Amino acid sequence: MTTTETPVTADPAAGGGPSLASPPRRAGGRIGLAWVLLSSLGIAAFAVAPYLTASLEALADSGTGGLADHYAAQPPAVLVAFYVHIVAGGIALVTGPFQFWRGLRDRAPGVHRWTGRVSLVAIAVAGLAGLALAPFSAAGLVGTFGFGTLAVLWLLSGWRGYRAIRRGDVPSHRAWMTRTFALTYAAVTLRLWLPLLMFAQVPFAGAGGFDAGAAFANAYAVVPFLCWLPNLIVAEWLIRRRGLPSYRLVAGQGTR
Repeated sequence: MTTTETPVTADPAAGGGPSLASPPRRAGGRIGLAWVLLSSLGIAAFAVAPYLTASLEALADSGTGGLADHYAAQPPAVLVAFYVHIVAGGIALVTGPFQFWRGLRDRAPGVHRWTGRVSLVAIAVAGLAGLALAPFSAAGLVGTFGFGTLAVLWLLSGWRGYRAIRRGDVPSHRAWMTRTFALTYAAVTLRLWLPLLMFAQVPFAGAGGFDAGAAFANAYAVVPFLCWLPNLIVAEWLIRRRGLPSYRLVAGQGTR
């Protein structure tokens, strides 16, 4: 496994530190960033907020709380991890897109650095809480391995991104933070996949009609891996397209 290298230049706006030389963002990139920002804010508002404004029992009774009925019956320690994961994950989801806003990096590097620190701390907290929650996933063993792997990779990629910027390696930092946000964005793609997977089961409904509860359970058994694996593939494609250090398999060689 090898990495490609990209030239680094000095960035006076960042206090003389290294900066990746890159062309102006195209219209497609601006549209993509706008979508990522709006979808992240939307999920943070409509998927996270309900758990912070009502009890799990109330959400379970109303039928609008998603996994509220599952976690309402869990031990207190699991509930603490659940709420910590929600709050910290919401912060990471909201702050993450701003790290890819070139205007913010160029015009307010101090704001970029501080939001980055907040995002990384939130990822560390949410990742550890997610790792603690994985064995209690409503998706069973698949959820334990799927969400557990997501938490480990999330923590690892965030750490690699932090270590890269500490040693002044801006290209590697951007590559690792792209991967990190791809994993953060699993909170959005999970909620996009669920209705699609449920809808895909409609043609197979039996004589008793479509069972939304069963369809949700079937869909949720798939998303523990589906919510983040495609994200990483897209992230690696973007990393290579932008000339950042990327992973690639080399025939006849091991990893290095």
